[in-house]
Amino acid sequence: MEIVILAVVIAVVMVGAIGGLVVGSRKKKQLPPAKAPSSTPTITRPPAEPHVGDEAETPHDEPRRTIEEVDLPVAEPSASAPVVVDEPEAPEAPPAPEIETPEPTAGRLVRLRARLSRSQNALGKGLLTLLSREHLDEDTWEEIEDTLLTADVGVAPTQELVERLRERVRVLGTRTPEELRALLREELLALVGPDLDRAVKTESGLETPGIVMVVGVNGTGKTTTTGKLARVLVADGRSVVLGAADTFRAAAADQLQTWGERVGARTVRGPEGGDPASIAFDAVKEGIADGADVVLIDTAGRLHTKAGLMDELGKVKRVVEKHAPLDEVLLVLDATTGQNGLVQARVFAEVVDVTGIVLTKLDGTAKGGIVVAVQRELGVPVKLVGLGEGADDLAPFEPEAFVDALIGD
Repeated sequence: MEIVILAVVIAVVMVGAIGGLVVGSRKKKQLPPAKAPSSTPTITRPPAEPHVGDEAETPHDEPRRTIEEVDLPVAEPSASAPVVVDEPEAPEAPPAPEIETPEPTAGRLVRLRARLSRSQNALGKGLLTLLSREHLDEDTWEEIEDTLLTADVGVAPTQELVERLRERVRVLGTRTPEELRALLREELLALVGPDLDRAVKTESGLETPGIVMVVGVNGTGKTTTTGKLARVLVADGRSVVLGAADTFRAAAADQLQTWGERVGARTVRGPEGGDPASIAFDAVKEGIADGADVVLIDTAGRLHTKAGLMDELGKVKRVVEKHAPLDEVLLVLDATTGQNGLVQARVFAEVVDVTGIVLTKLDGTAKGGIVVAVQRELGVPVKLVGLGEGADDLAPFEPEAFVDALIGD
């Protein structure tokens, strides 16, 4: 037993001695001598990629932290400029319409006389040519009658004019061109009626605004006439509220509102197909609240053969009069329709009390005699005439300027 123990001790001692020798030899090993510098540069290789776990600084045996203990990293402010995201531009609001200054109404028909005379000269020149004949026999007087009838003067006014002309010519005897022109002008002026009150009534005499209702058949230019009348009133220094009671014609309210915006007049309107009487009622109500001078009500252009629709026009009149009495009911007629316009005028006069006539498109016809015929038919004067498509081509009717345009210069 002792021998075995001794052998183990000897083996341990020998292993230790051998290990010391190995360690000593490693310490004594020297580095190789440095090489002399050369012209060729030394290329240093990059270190090898680290293995997984080599760079870890926290030992793996540290206790794990809960999610509550972990702080989120704080974002450091970037040195670069912030990125601006372009947002879609909001649509620009349509610019407010520019308020126009209407042309003054004083003498407007006189300024438009040349335009009127171009289309009306046929009547005046025809009469002057016939009257200038040396012998005025029955055939000549029949031609004069035909000329007047063709111009839509009407049967009764034509007979009256011819009789007066025959008497005057017989008394006058020898006729110079200047005398004939003066004679014809005098008789035509008497036929047109220079003494009729042609002022558009826009003053109620009460605390309420003047109320004007515009009626007429579709296609006569009724809505356009209402807008142009607003310009006439604004040019005379009046404030206007428009009532778009024509709810059955597409875009009629838009058309009227456009006319109003051009002169700064407010438009009261309702839904398409709505009750016209209700809108007319609201327009008068707004006109009273705003302290306006005049309320213009554009009504639907009914076909005069539809009795039910015409009854509704009477309803509009009755509803408006709950606020204040109507001061003016203007009937718009197309001068080019001739005698058919008289049929329309009669039917409208039965429904509402027409107080004045507006003749549109008078510059597009040589039948200026409709002025005389419609006045005789209704017993009311022509108060306004339309002489073109321009915004200021609606003019107060002036008998002298009209007759001068008929017979020419």
